[in-house]
Amino acid sequence: MNRRRWTKHLAGVCAALALPMAAQAACSSLLNREMPRLQDEKPQNLCQYAGKVVVVVNTASFCGYTPQYKGLEALYAKYSPRGLVVLGFPSNDFGKQEPGSNQSIADFCENTFGVKFPMFAKSHVAAGSDGLNPLFAELAGKTGQAPKWNFHKYLIARDGQAVKSFPSDVEPGSPVFVQTVERLLSEP
Repeated sequence: MNRRRWTKHLAGVCAALALPMAAQAACSSLLNREMPRLQDEKPQNLCQYAGKVVVVVNTASFCGYTPQYKGLEALYAKYSPRGLVVLGFPSNDFGKQEPGSNQSIADFCENTFGVKFPMFAKSHVAAGSDGLNPLFAELAGKTGQAPKWNFHKYLIARDGQAVKSFPSDVEPGSPVFVQTVERLLSEP
């Protein structure tokens, strides 16, 4: 390889190595954490969602709000090409409505609602819980609202800052929720 080609090759390698570091540097402290995935409990760094509009929602399989999975999946399917991601976090904190194992929850979500958005391992999301999910603790602190029931939703802007909290009775397809999502997607 001649000197000129070698220099170009080396520059390309350096640029390729710099991309993951740049993405890591752009990751907000809110997303800069690893959470175990639902299907296999392997850790996944949430920085991979940096630069996206993120919906964080606590879920349960046996709740009156469980049909919201359908609306969350529709929202994800419609807006993911524009940079939206939905992150689901099952919890048994409210009414013991998520008693199953991570695998049974994953099967339920896929088989009943066709959930394709990322889901994470069952965790505690209620304020004051032992072992409180640190993402939910930080979101509650930033918005001033902790989940009071299943399907509480948080929206995180592209810059990684918590923007808004929505209680369980606000449907994912409701005008107020969709308008907020669309506004955040239109911002750089």
